[in-house]
Amino acid sequence: MRKTNRYPVEQANSLWQIYKTVSFWKVVKNFIFIQLGRYTPFLGVKNWLYRIFLRMKVGEQTAFALMVMPDIMFPEKISVGSNSVIGYNTTILAHEYLIKEYRIGEVVIGNNVMIGANSTILPGVTIGDGAIISSATLVNRDVPTGAFVGGNPMQVIYTKEEMEKRMNDDKG
Repeated sequence: MRKTNRYPVEQANSLWQIYKTVSFWKVVKNFIFIQLGRYTPFLGVKNWLYRIFLRMKVGEQTAFALMVMPDIMFPEKISVGSNSVIGYNTTILAHEYLIKEYRIGEVVIGNNVMIGANSTILPGVTIGDGAIISSATLVNRDVPTGAFVGGNPMQVIYTKEEMEKRMNDDKG
């Protein structure tokens, strides 16, 4: 199970109670700065917007590609290490609204991580340092350090040890 806090609801589905969980004005502000970040071609400006206005933790030399969509309601729960690449049109969620509950969880992306285009990262997930996420992957659980994962649902394709062995075999 992912590391999320769960909040049951008793009336209509949880999305109908959205503004009881997060301020309308916070969502408006976040929407504006996320849209600016999605379209700006300047990586330094994008990281600055995310750090200052969205309160995301973004490491040095991290690159968010065009159209990346950080969580609009709880971007402050997203942490990305240094020298990572977040691929085109990736969605990083720190919340999920369901029929009978909503969930909120931290997303931690390590250093030197490569996330392929069109991936979705769910709340409560940790991606270890040096991991590689294949394009169009649904990251629905933690990713081990150095692993290569892909698919929907996500599968471990190679562990760090298997990758190192393959690289050494290729050299010899």
